[in-house]
Amino acid sequence: MNDSDQINETSTGGIAKLPLVASVLALVGLVDSVYLTVKHFTAEPVPCSILEGCETVLTSSYAEFAGVPIAAFGAAAYFAAFSFAILAAYGNRTAWTLFSVQAFLMAAVSAFLIYLQGFVIGAFCQFCLVSAATSFGLFIVFIISRYIGRS
Repeated sequence: MNDSDQINETSTGGIAKLPLVASVLALVGLVDSVYLTVKHFTAEPVPCSILEGCETVLTSSYAEFAGVPIAAFGAAAYFAAFSFAILAAYGNRTAWTLFSVQAFLMAAVSAFLIYLQGFVIGAFCQFCLVSAATSFGLFIVFIISRYIGRS
């Protein structure tokens, strides 16, 4: 039995559980990224109730790429991850393969952005950390699916 077959075996009427978990995580990331994108375009400050430094991070030169907020790229990435996960939940093996690439890239970019926050900007944004945790969560879901397929 290969990994792709494993993600599709469920007792929930044909909906694979790990891709379904991934789709929920992707929605969390999408909401977070859209929130930050809206705040960026409306120039409203983001409330930092847990950590100080949100505005430092979100107004830094690293908050945009080619004039587009990084959060908007995140929203697009989370939407793609959600789409791939939903398609995989209903048995599309190619979508799960695309999800794996997407999840790896998102985790790698998140690791780089955490590095920037900690070592270059010198401040952390709680909403950015939620996004990073969500990206890492997506990658972990994929890794778990690989190990389950080998058991």
